[in-house]
Amino acid sequence: MEENLEMELSHPHYDVVVIGGGAAGLMAAGTAARVGNKVLLLEKMEKPARKVRITGKGRCNLTNARPVEEFAENVRTNGEWLHVAMSEFTNRATMRFFERMGVKLVTERGERVFPASGKAADIANALEFYCRDYEVDIQCNSRVTEILVADGKVYGVKYMNKRGFIRKIEVENVIIATGGVSYPATGSTGDGYTFADRTGHTVESVRPSLTPLVSNHPQIEYIKSVWLKNINARLFVAGEMVREEFGEMSFSDRGLEGAVILRLSRDAVDALLEEKSVKIELDLKPALTEDILRERIKREVAEMRPEDFFAELVRRLVPKPLVVPICKELDVHSRLYISKVSDKEFERLIKVLKGWSFPISDYAPFEYAVVTAGGVSCSEVNEYTMESLKIKGMYFAGEVLDVDANTGGYNLQIAFSTGHLAGLLKK
Repeated sequence: MEENLEMELSHPHYDVVVIGGGAAGLMAAGTAARVGNKVLLLEKMEKPARKVRITGKGRCNLTNARPVEEFAENVRTNGEWLHVAMSEFTNRATMRFFERMGVKLVTERGERVFPASGKAADIANALEFYCRDYEVDIQCNSRVTEILVADGKVYGVKYMNKRGFIRKIEVENVIIATGGVSYPATGSTGDGYTFADRTGHTVESVRPSLTPLVSNHPQIEYIKSVWLKNINARLFVAGEMVREEFGEMSFSDRGLEGAVILRLSRDAVDALLEEKSVKIELDLKPALTEDILRERIKREVAEMRPEDFFAELVRRLVPKPLVVPICKELDVHSRLYISKVSDKEFERLIKVLKGWSFPISDYAPFEYAVVTAGGVSCSEVNEYTMESLKIKGMYFAGEVLDVDANTGGYNLQIAFSTGHLAGLLKK
């Protein structure tokens, strides 16, 4: 079937075309226009920043206020390569940027930074206003189909407009900020990887990161919707503990999730892809050693009547929704009289409270992943400019690159930093 080709007769001249209207793309477009370029931003969805508007459960954890050295420790891939971009536009610069755009910010536990309104839309709108202020031409419902390259340099792009016609624009600089493949409903469907591959770039294997983990543990069905605070989670790969995290987690239809699990998921996904055994051990009483917990249980039992049930003891130790599942895990009837519980069963209770084991059989797909691991190889991108080392005039920014970090505002900061640096290109 022949494509509809609408002749370009009246396109204004552009110095830069930005592909993708997410966090990185909007920052890149606004910055490029601010330094004197005529910029066109092409977004295939009906409006920009759709993913930004839903991130952080609609609150948008836009960055993290930790010191730079601690910030860098939370970047999981190519953190050293990111140093220049992060230095040019730091987390403090991000906070000042949004405050100048009229967005009041608050810093919460873990140094996570949010809009004071609690509305992610404030961040998305500020980015869009930034572009409008510098007269960026934003065209939505416009899907780029090809980046035109000859003799090792960009000379234009083709895109399909809302009416289904293919338009061609001559331009010497293109910034690819198409995101990864997480939350594909927001428009992140891996287009940037295709553009990179077609122009001779290496695309490192993409997989979900910061994603729920699936367990076939028999008690999972009884604890869906349970939220746990102040727990310690340990990740074991092939029988060896490889990572440990403290904080909050939850259970859902998707499996184990929440901040603690998301931080562990990066290593878990890689291990599962290598067909290694994976399990999560939950310490429900991280503040207590086994000996102290044993003494605590003895005190609780001493205060109970002989005819009280075992479930009452468990309830004194864990949230109510976990009582029956833990009894099932121990194979001890919840209505067993406390006077009938053996020392061996008390010891098993201690072991479960300090290390409840959940085998991990799979991970949630990209639809539920916060970010994408893998992407365009950073070894083929100039860390000082974000320009391709293979194609002159081709730049990359944001999640399309092989960079990802822990949850807590770090990934959006990467988008802002790389987008800002890419936008500093000269005409």
